[in-house]
Amino acid sequence: MTAPAGSPRPVQPPVPQPGLTVTHRRYIPYSHAHYGGNLVDGAYVLGLFGDVATEASIRADGDEGLFASYSDVQFRAPVLAGDVLEVTATITRVGRRSRDLTFEALVVCRADPARGASAARVLEQPVVAVTATGTVVAPPR
Repeated sequence: MTAPAGSPRPVQPPVPQPGLTVTHRRYIPYSHAHYGGNLVDGAYVLGLFGDVATEASIRADGDEGLFASYSDVQFRAPVLAGDVLEVTATITRVGRRSRDLTFEALVVCRADPARGASAARVLEQPVVAVTATGTVVAPPR
């Protein structure tokens, strides 16, 4: 079967290599506040780690892969509604079908309600909120 005329040709994924990094940024709406003080639950960030792992898998293997496990998760600072997070995944090891990744979620912007209901500021130094390591599995090539 051939692609219709004018369809873009898919890019063949390269051989997966350690060092591939994917970064997403996400505003956290107030509807995601789960606890008092507009605190967002940690599972929200783990979902974002799954998103960057999926893109890393697509770029490395041409497939979404399967997130197999976390081997370490550290909640280092609170994540609040109104934050902007920068979430990064980096492939650190490539096996036959498994890929180990490190994850980091940084708070890069934070709401500043003392200045007004919609005020926010860019943080001079991003805050490391969550770190983790995990493993994804690619299908056989």
